[in-house]
Formats: sequence, structure tokens, C-alpha cells
Amino acid sequence: MDTDFLTRASSRLKTIHLAMRNAILSHTKEHTQQFLAEVKRKTEADFIYAIDESCENILLEECEKWGNEECFVLISEGLEGDGMCVFPHSASPDDATFRLIVDPIDGTRGIMYDKRSAWILSAIAPNNGPGTALDDIQLAIQTEIPLSKQYLADMLFAIQGRGAKGERMNILTGETTYFYPRPSGADTLKHGFAMLTKFFPGRKQITAALEEELLQKLGVLDGTEFTYVFDDQYISTGGQFYELSVGHDRFSGDFRAHLMKATGMSGLPPGMAVHPYDVCTELIAREAGVIVTDLEGHPLNPPLDVKTNVSWIGYANPVLHEQIASVLQELLYKYHIL
Repeated sequence: MDTDFLTRASSRLKTIHLAMRNAILSHTKEHTQQFLAEVKRKTEADFIYAIDESCENILLEECEKWGNEECFVLISEGLEGDGMCVFPHSASPDDATFRLIVDPIDGTRGIMYDKRSAWILSAIAPNNGPGTALDDIQLAIQTEIPLSKQYLADMLFAIQGRGAKGERMNILTGETTYFYPRPSGADTLKHGFAMLTKFFPGRKQITAALEEELLQKLGVLDGTEFTYVFDDQYISTGGQFYELSVGHDRFSGDFRAHLMKATGMSGLPPGMAVHPYDVCTELIAREAGVIVTDLEGHPLNPPLDVKTNVSWIGYANPVLHEQIASVLQELLYKYHIL
């Protein structure tokens, strides 16, 4: 994909994100938390709440306009059927020049109760047919949906090979400042945030036991009265990537997808896992310097669809990756997750 296209697409996606965010913020001001948390429908991947519907029409309207200029495939949570739609509608997926994958609200449960920011996630890859995968993505953008009491909101974006960049907007005045996301350079987990995802019921005890054994083997859980490592369960994969990218977290991971399919394991499996639209902004974290892998240590590379279950591990820097990865993998085999 050429530079001119990526620059145009970046500008267009930013405009779409801001329109979606404005619609969501307006919706949250007009309705009660009880209304926002109403279940409107159930898809194969997740529940769709009232707040999720607040920006879906904006996305589709903007894609209709874009489809008058360029042919592309939209892949998005919330779309009926296989989660895909071609613009213009008269075209075939084979005619598309690119694929756009979107998560309209990543972190619905936090924002609908006004507890924590959510994120709009999107990414573009050349159209390589059904085999188009995460590694094909060349442009990614994620935009913060802030709490009602919050007046600053971030946007992170990256074009492949050009590093990650950030913008912080005052949503009251529109004033924007710019920054470069920087992951933690720490060479230990001590006195930092590091965690494995266990924010939904389902074999949480297995994740917690593995996590504690990992910390013991890394020498940061030694039975003293001191607490060295902190846990932050941010119910948003894009939010977790953000925390790694800007230096708040040092290590994070989510292997619910593997817990779901594991056999001969105690406890009920998790009811849901990460999907490709949740991890579509991995490019931003990678361009910032974060190392994101699958459970076997390979680069994360699921197909761009709405159904594949994904497990991932993120390390803030190469030193932490070197320290943790082999120990973690031993434990994943020991606990029969791999």
C-alpha cells in the first residue's frame, strides 16, 4: 500500500473515530447507566449492549461514503452474519483493495458504567482474501472514549515501519498536543504492574495459580511481607495494549482462548475470549517497542475475522521478554494450557 493511500486513510479514519466518539459521548449523557447496560442482541462472539449501538450507524454511514470512492471490505463486531460487509454493496470481496477491521467499542462494560475509558479500534490491511491476517496490517488507530468526568482523551496511531505516535485532545476545547508512546524500560517486574487476564469467570483459579508460580520463579513473590507486583484488570484488550505502549504496564497476557478449548481441566471454561478485532491495533504496540506474541512465542497473527479466538502475551521490552518468556512457556505446558 503506497504512502499517499496510507496518509489519506489515516486522516479519514481519525475523522471517523472522532465522529463515533462524539456519538458515544452524546449517548452516555442522554441516557442512564441502566439503559446503556441493556442487552440489545447476542452475536456469536459477545453481547451487544445499548451503548454499543450508539455509534454503529456512524461507522456504516461513513463507510458508505468511503465506498463511493474506494472498494473495501469492512470486518466489525456487531455486523450480522459473518461480520463482513463490502463497500460499495454492489461489489464483490474480490474487488476490494483493502480490508478495514473495526471494534466500535472495546471496553464496553467499563464505559457503560462510567468506570473506565473504552477504545475505538481500527486497522487496515491490503486485501489478501480470506487469508488476510494481523501481520498484513499496515495502519492502525485507537481512540479513547473517556469517562464523563474526564476532559482529556488520547489517540494512538501507527503506520507500519514509521513508529507509533499519539495525540491528546482536550474534548472541551479541541486543543490537541502530541506525544510518542514509550513502553517501560524496566529490567524487572518489581514495583510495577504485571498481570494475566482473569476479569471474567471461568477457570480463573488456574490463571491465578499459574501467575503466582510465574512470579515466584521470577523472584518477585518471595513470601516476605512486601508487595512487589501489582495487578490491574482492564477489561479492554486495546486498553491493555495502550497501558503497555505508554509505560504503565510491564507484562500482560490473555490465554482465555486456550482455557476455553482445554480438556480434562477443572472448572467451567471462560464464556468468551479475545477476537481479532480486539487485537487489531497490535501494530501500534509493536511500533512503540512492545513485544506481542502468541503463547508459543511466535508473532501474533490471527486471520482478520470476527470468530477466531486469540491468546496473546505482551512484554514491555526485550529484557523482560528474555526474562519471562521461557519460564512462562514451561508453566503453560505444566498447567496443560499448551
